Amino acid sequence: MNITRENIDALNAVVKVDIVTEDYQEKVTQVLNDYRKKANIPGFRKGHVPMGMVKKQYGKSVMIDEVNKLLQDSLNKFITEEKLDILGNPLPKMQEDFNWDADTFTFEFELGLAPEFDVNLNPKKKITQYNVVATDELIDEEIKNIQSRYGKMSSLDEATEEANITGTFVNEEKEINKKSTFLVSDLKGKKNEKKFIGAKVGDVIELDTKKLFEDNNKLHFVLGVSAEDAKDLDIKVTLTIEEITKTEPAELDQELFDKLFADGSVKTVTELKDKIKEDAEKQFQQQADQQLLNAVTEYLVENTKFDLPSEFLQKWLQTAGEKELSADEAASEYEKSEKGLRYQLIEGKIMKDNDIKVDYAELIDYAKGFIRNQMAQFGNMNPEEKELNDIAGRILQNQEEAQKLQSQLISQKLLTFFKENMTFKTKEVSYEDFIKEVYK
Repeated sequence: MNITRENIDALNAVVKVDIVTEDYQEKVTQVLNDYRKKANIPGFRKGHVPMGMVKKQYGKSVMIDEVNKLLQDSLNKFITEEKLDILGNPLPKMQEDFNWDADTFTFEFELGLAPEFDVNLNPKKKITQYNVVATDELIDEEIKNIQSRYGKMSSLDEATEEANITGTFVNEEKEINKKSTFLVSDLKGKKNEKKFIGAKVGDVIELDTKKLFEDNNKLHFVLGVSAEDAKDLDIKVTLTIEEITKTEPAELDQELFDKLFADGSVKTVTELKDKIKEDAEKQFQQQADQQLLNAVTEYLVENTKFDLPSEFLQKWLQTAGEKELSADEAASEYEKSEKGLRYQLIEGKIMKDNDIKVDYAELIDYAKGFIRNQMAQFGNMNPEEKELNDIAGRILQNQEEAQKLQSQLISQKLLTFFKENMTFKTKEVSYEDFIKEVYK
């Protein structure tokens, strides 16, 4: 057997594989002997069927099968030994005059090669890294919300300016169907407020989402849409009122503090404010980190220039999925996926050049941390290590879940790498300003 490679250009190559009879004959004979021992053919005892008959019936199909196995194994070994960094999979070149009765078989495969490029981690215009702080106004608002949540609630026959409204928002076109609770006083403008004053359970109210609430950020919580979608959402929704209540705020005393923090860590209003600020800023940090990772990703994709074997990749996409695509469909699919592919290559190069890896032990620890946080939300603050290991093991047996957790861990490692190796422009903002700037 002989394997050679011809480079068409820097991104495309053709591998030629020549296979002769001696390369596969021994294996074919072995398989046919095995068939002969097991064959049940009328008129012959088991194991005594003439080899000529076995060859006539099975010889060609076995030969084709063994040649294809040898071809695949040899091609994979060649790519590994030659350290070829390929995109997609090798594509066989069609041969209209191919003859399975020949003494020598020649196969050709097209390869798409990964490009070589450099990554610049020093942008001319520095990327903004946000430090999102909890303002006094936000903390005071959260305290009011806490007092409301733990306050004494009573039902009202009809809505007032101080009423809580619980109902279901619906817009079929946008697939919104969300049950939420809000205060009439949260609404923006007298026109909206007027629609609710005097309303009763069972009433259906049509609302415009544009400028519905004083705090537009509340729209994404109430409707269950993303903050980005909520920013410019201008549709009509219907609200069916299901409950109207009024809340007498809870007192800011030790009884309330102990309900909030059973460990007794909060004993004064000042300590409560400090705790709210700490917890809020932890959540804000997660959002700021995700925004920073998104911004770095965008910068890298836009500013790391290299060519791709686009013609090869479009041809490969035609047969890569469960359903075969037309040339136009493959071109469209390539256009949609090109940006993601570029980032995958950039990410892979950064990880390779800087020895950023994820081993199984790290993945187990990451999964356990994820599980521990989930359990804490349901009140289990100290799960046993064995329980965490068992759950993590089961989760990682699911390939889809394992890949999702691995991707999250890689993103976390890359974020740490970017923070340590890039210089950012730091900007301290309130959460409200952060939302405005990031989703403007």
